[in-house]
Amino acid sequence: MVNVRTGIRVIFAAACLLASAATFAAGPAAVRKQAEASMLVTGKIQVDTTGKVTGYTLDNKDKLPSGVVRLLDQAVPNWTFEPVLMDGRPVNASTDMSIRVVAKKDSEETYSIGIRGASFGDNGTRPEEQPQAKDLSPPDYPEVAVRAGVTGTVYLLLRVGRDGQVSDAIAEQTNLGVVASERAMDGWRRRLEDVSIRRSREWKFVPPSQGESADEAFWVVRVPVVYSLGRPSKEPRYGVWESYIPGPRHSSPWGDHEGIGFSPDTLAPGGAHVAGSGLKLVTELSGT
Repeated sequence: MVNVRTGIRVIFAAACLLASAATFAAGPAAVRKQAEASMLVTGKIQVDTTGKVTGYTLDNKDKLPSGVVRLLDQAVPNWTFEPVLMDGRPVNASTDMSIRVVAKKDSEETYSIGIRGASFGDNGTRPEEQPQAKDLSPPDYPEVAVRAGVTGTVYLLLRVGRDGQVSDAIAEQTNLGVVASERAMDGWRRRLEDVSIRRSREWKFVPPSQGESADEAFWVVRVPVVYSLGRPSKEPRYGVWESYIPGPRHSSPWGDHEGIGFSPDTLAPGGAHVAGSGLKLVTELSGT
């Protein structure tokens, strides 16, 4: 973690203003402890045949807070990945990366920032080598959630069968954009998760026709579902701290497909992400 003095305080104040009356019954101090600021940083990373990082770039670096850039400059060069194999031989690789940076309040003047999670692209896998989304029509926004001003993102984990149908689904994690009592937040998570899972049963995928995974009995796919009020937005403003309450992460019933440090909330909304298709980190996110 890195200590910084920034404008993060404004984000925490905004989060507190979203608190419900039920939360205030527990006291403002409880609200502040739950508040968290977060930022999704994207870029590209290159690794050699041994999995060592040979280079990386951050998208729109000039829009990122200097403390975030320093944090990543300290950590990313020290990452190591499983070597990427092609026809059984290790090769150099270049792919997209997405990193979730979070800030937590230490005192009235300082905040600690750290890396919560990271995800990486598909190593150049061709479209015909992975299941492709054919229909991802969004679920209806629950009217009761709209009236209450509840926003959030449900990160679905889907089991896709060889017929392209979703045979099973769970909510791997649900993050909320409001603060309430733990009981109330659990209830809102369940509401958003239920409608998301129901709609996912109607989604269609095109199974892979080539590559190593073409003969699999099923495929595991992640899809973020965003519930946002006001003007639609597929992703938060880049380089700006956003406040939300991360929900608990549930383990996959179909096996762990990711490397160290993966977090569902590093995945960009607006599409499907095949589990286990990216670079797999074998060192800690801190670079140690």
